[in-house]
Amino acid sequence: MSTATVLDKKPASQPAPGGRRKMSLPMVMIVVAAVLALTSVVRMITGADGITNVSQMSTALQLAVPIGLAGLGGLWAERSGVVNIGLEGMLILGTWFGAWAGYQWGPWVGVLAGIIGGAIGGLLHAVVTVTFNVNHIVSGVAINILALGATRYLAKFAFEGVQANGAVGTTKQSPPVHSLGHITVPGLSDWLTTLNEKHWFLISDIAGLLGGLVTDLSPLTLIALALIPFTWWVLWRTPFGLRLRSCGENPIAAESLGVNVIKYKYLAVIISGGLAGLGGAFLSIVANPFYLEGQTAGRGYIGLAAMIFGNWLPGGLALGAGLFGYTDSLNLRGGTENVHALLLLVALLLVAGAVWTLLKRKYVAGVVCVVAAAAMAAWYLTTNDVPTQLVTATPYIATLLVLSLSAQRLRMPRANGQPYRKGQGK
Repeated sequence: MSTATVLDKKPASQPAPGGRRKMSLPMVMIVVAAVLALTSVVRMITGADGITNVSQMSTALQLAVPIGLAGLGGLWAERSGVVNIGLEGMLILGTWFGAWAGYQWGPWVGVLAGIIGGAIGGLLHAVVTVTFNVNHIVSGVAINILALGATRYLAKFAFEGVQANGAVGTTKQSPPVHSLGHITVPGLSDWLTTLNEKHWFLISDIAGLLGGLVTDLSPLTLIALALIPFTWWVLWRTPFGLRLRSCGENPIAAESLGVNVIKYKYLAVIISGGLAGLGGAFLSIVANPFYLEGQTAGRGYIGLAAMIFGNWLPGGLALGAGLFGYTDSLNLRGGTENVHALLLLVALLLVAGAVWTLLKRKYVAGVVCVVAAAAMAAWYLTTNDVPTQLVTATPYIATLLVLSLSAQRLRMPRANGQPYRKGQGK
């Protein structure tokens, strides 16, 4: 019996997941291409060229990074069997520590301090949940509250009246942090922008998407993007990752094979906090070059939703973070016209969903999709605009809709959230 067999074993109390097959990478790419084609059709019908231009995609990528880093932190923790609701608090710690160190010693020191700040939150969560077996949800909520209160208290002493980098800090805002700089691929960025501005079917939309990936990138964005495949490689292609995932699937069996379950849980949760702290540092150094109270705006929770949407897999998490970042970017770039156009896109996607569910003989779900598609189409045809409140709420509405529609195909690690004590299986 080898360590790999741990991932194939499941507790008797949990049935097998309904026989659903995972979508292969080619199928995922086909689905993404189909959605992009539908988006292009909607753009040409509505004239809302902003939904796929380079600036929109570049903003969406910047907004997706902290969400993706928080979700990646949740992935590390939950693959080891520890639920991490405290991602929001760890993001908050990352913003404060990143700005505090960044305005004094430079942005890269701020990035390191943000990682350390988040890791401290992760260590606290590990001590409470792994060592003392406190309920994971209770511990995470407590960390969120504690981080908010602690940073609010510390900001009063660390930032108020402090003059640095040409500005004075306040009780709710730090002095500014110097920029890390931006990277643009010369030639390629201009060519893709020109191609995007021609507004051709699909080609210009693809150019807008790719242009956003090579225009005005922060070095921290490149690091965040690289962490997605790196996490996949570590967790699914190394012995370390196999042992860590075994702790989240069947810790008793893993212990019987010599895996130090407590050590791996601690490492995973500390790494989880460090990644969330990196996301917080991104917010206070790159997205806005200063700490500001309330800066995270619930991105830790949205990152958790992106992780769940991605079925606890790095690739799915990246797609989820991109989706939520895109919907958030609509708000920042004057998105009433764009959100109105997206009503038509949602209607078309619901029609496609209705056809798919009816072919699968899921008649109730198919009828629901048809009714929802008709409602969205009627909303689009009978209005010329949407309320600004809807634009602001779009990322949160998208979070709820995506989780509701994807809930049935999800499978979390089998021992996720379950209490564990050393020697439990003896």
